[in-house]
Amino acid sequence: MSNTRNESTKSQNIHDWLRKINISFVPGAITPVMEQFIAGLQNKLLELGQNIQEKPDQHTDVIITTAPFGESVSWRKALIFNARRLYNLDHTPTFYTLVQASPEELQRSIEHFTAAIQKEKPDPADFKLPGLADDAYTVLYEQGIRGGPILALERVIQSQAKSIRVLLIIADEKPLEVYHFDLVGAYPCTINLDPDEFYMDIALRLITTMSTTEVKAHQVVGDPIEYDFWAQLKTPEAMLNAARKLGERHFFTDTIRIAEVVDVPYVSDSVADQYSEGCFAAWDPELEALIATVTGSARPVHKGSITEADLAVIVGVREDGMGALVREVNGKPNDPPSSEAVELIDLDSLLPMIELGPDWDTQATVPVVRSKLHGHRGIKAYDPCCVEYIPLDQPYYDYPVSCATNAQAQGIKAAFSRSETLQNPDDPRQVAFTVLPGHGAVIVEKWIPGKEPFQVIWEYMDAGYLEVDNLVPQGRMEFLPGPAGRYVLKV
Repeated sequence: MSNTRNESTKSQNIHDWLRKINISFVPGAITPVMEQFIAGLQNKLLELGQNIQEKPDQHTDVIITTAPFGESVSWRKALIFNARRLYNLDHTPTFYTLVQASPEELQRSIEHFTAAIQKEKPDPADFKLPGLADDAYTVLYEQGIRGGPILALERVIQSQAKSIRVLLIIADEKPLEVYHFDLVGAYPCTINLDPDEFYMDIALRLITTMSTTEVKAHQVVGDPIEYDFWAQLKTPEAMLNAARKLGERHFFTDTIRIAEVVDVPYVSDSVADQYSEGCFAAWDPELEALIATVTGSARPVHKGSITEADLAVIVGVREDGMGALVREVNGKPNDPPSSEAVELIDLDSLLPMIELGPDWDTQATVPVVRSKLHGHRGIKAYDPCCVEYIPLDQPYYDYPVSCATNAQAQGIKAAFSRSETLQNPDDPRQVAFTVLPGHGAVIVEKWIPGKEPFQVIWEYMDAGYLEVDNLVPQGRMEFLPGPAGRYVLKV
């Protein structure tokens, strides 16, 4: 089950923007192994210059607590819902929950969910577990199909522990390995080959996550776009068609609604009610802006079947980098763009502009990238004659970052800035991609006369030039030469 190994050279590949954070340990149910784990993690955090607090206060960034495996924590006792009241906090810290299981318990769970997701349709009895909502089986079955039995187990543990970020400690008399769970469904694993490196890896992953900043404070600028002008643009309709085409190819999965998994009141006070899978955007030369899908955290948005109400206009990035600059459209709903809006627009900043000539209806200067697709999917293989793979900087594979953060946007921008095909518009490769470990992939296409936005991407999927996979690599990875001239993923 393990996907990521901690190696002696790994701690050298750390991000250069890590910061000091304030961490408070507030354990609930605890075992001797957990005590051992907490002591080892605290020592390594202190060694790395972090601040360990005796109890949470107004400066606390992270609260680390515990929960039993296979049991449901009452929302009335879960710290994620009660810490602000208990400790008189004026903010909501990030919560990590430690959950301990034996290797046998892990194996039984994996076997159980493996059998459950192999059935033609979900059986509610397979997912009738403590603390889960009656309808949880539909979401858990779909998550298992998407990411395998480990993802179904992850969602169950998160629901029972009432915690999004969970460290699942697999242990006998000592910790053997730890799985790192988050909202998007990552599950990288740190193996205890050496205690010093083991706790260093876990500590650095935590510090990395907490050193990032969300960039979702989007700002409305300029005059609203008149609906008559909006209605004559070709890109919005092309976006709706692309959604259908990508939906037919099952690129997007259904929105996860928290209430369908676990019955907890007031969940939106602590976490979003739901989140959607992925986003996409295309440049409109007449509007001179990026038309993108809206966020799915406020209301359900199935990206495979959208309407114009699910589109937003992005024209830039805030000067402080904390969000995107957005223009509204008169006569239609104006929900904020996808949480990844900054990465979608900022990706262009280090790439060339090109001229659209007589082959196009509109002659204009445009970014070299026409369409951008961000999905929680992996890439299994690609044809290097048609598609370019651009790796992220190495620290992103050893210490992945969260979605909708400045760190993710910077990593994606830096990767695509190194693209040979994007820096050279005459390069015959029309599609490029990068992989976000534990998260998904970002795929872009150039401007091809006679094609509509995203058409080359879905045609390449159909032709096998770009093979999308449900499983997302969780750490270090590479593509190696394989059959028929393609490059095939190896983790």
